[in-house]
Amino acid sequence: MPGQLPSITPPCFVLHDSGLRFNHDHFAHDVQLGLTANPKTLAPKYFYDALGSQLFEAICLLPEYYLTRSETEIFANHAAEIVAKLPGPVTIAELGSGSSLKTRLLVEAILKRQTQLHYQPIDISSTILEQSAIMLLGHYQNLRITAQAADYTRGLHSILRNKGEKLLILFLGSNIGNYKPDDALRLLRDIRRSVEAGDGLLLGADLKKSAAVLEKAYDDALGVTKSFNLNLLLRINRELGGNFDLTRFAHRATYNKDLGCIETHLISSTAQTVKITALELHVDFFEGETIHTESSYKYDLSQLKDLAEMSGFESAGTWLDQDERFSCNLWVAV
Repeated sequence: MPGQLPSITPPCFVLHDSGLRFNHDHFAHDVQLGLTANPKTLAPKYFYDALGSQLFEAICLLPEYYLTRSETEIFANHAAEIVAKLPGPVTIAELGSGSSLKTRLLVEAILKRQTQLHYQPIDISSTILEQSAIMLLGHYQNLRITAQAADYTRGLHSILRNKGEKLLILFLGSNIGNYKPDDALRLLRDIRRSVEAGDGLLLGADLKKSAAVLEKAYDDALGVTKSFNLNLLLRINRELGGNFDLTRFAHRATYNKDLGCIETHLISSTAQTVKITALELHVDFFEGETIHTESSYKYDLSQLKDLAEMSGFESAGTWLDQDERFSCNLWVAV
């Protein structure tokens, strides 16, 4: 169960960093494992270094990338209704928080019904956590923030709460889509074990739709999603001494209708060998060989209902944007 918050009054902002060395070692291990696998893979959580996080913020502004706008629209229209589903007072924790722009709408709704709010974002990027904290604290005097720079799968059990508070966990932006179905269920069950009965999980999930709409969202005309994908190779060059030539790799995003997911790849345009000094590794590519970097699973409402029940929650409400492209789902732990 989450720990109890000490009675002392903490500063308005506290950042706990899991440690650069720890993160670097995990990155190196996973890169070696992924690039020596067949087929080659890189984990999507490593998109979000400082540059990758900024590129993702740019993606959210693209006309093709509807997800952020759709979710923001839902909160703009329904934030008060959503938070009213949980009895107060509440504390909120956000997994993979990013810039927390959408979260502001929920923070505002909560602060209209209680005088203080403790917000606990967990994100792999300490830079983004610091930037978003400055922004939020500049707007809300009655907010305090305890942030964790960590993989949120490791931060779940460090969430704090006062006696009598309900916990609302935010898992937004269709981050659940980055997990294969079995892994998604495992993660949601881990979340259920980290909360108490009556606590809430607000889950943002992208809905199934035409391949044309989905593929444009992940392969935009301006090429920002391409840069976001290629930044994985740039990060290997910078942090692990790689010599990837980014001009020799292309970006591809395709919708796999059978699996219900967008699959993104980096494609080697030529036969080549890449050296990664820190790993003492030479990686051979044949022309057309790909590195699988992300699968983004899409859901329908019946799948989401089943997922809630299998992971120990019951649905307290589902809200859609005007075009019914995206869903926000409030689940309550049973």
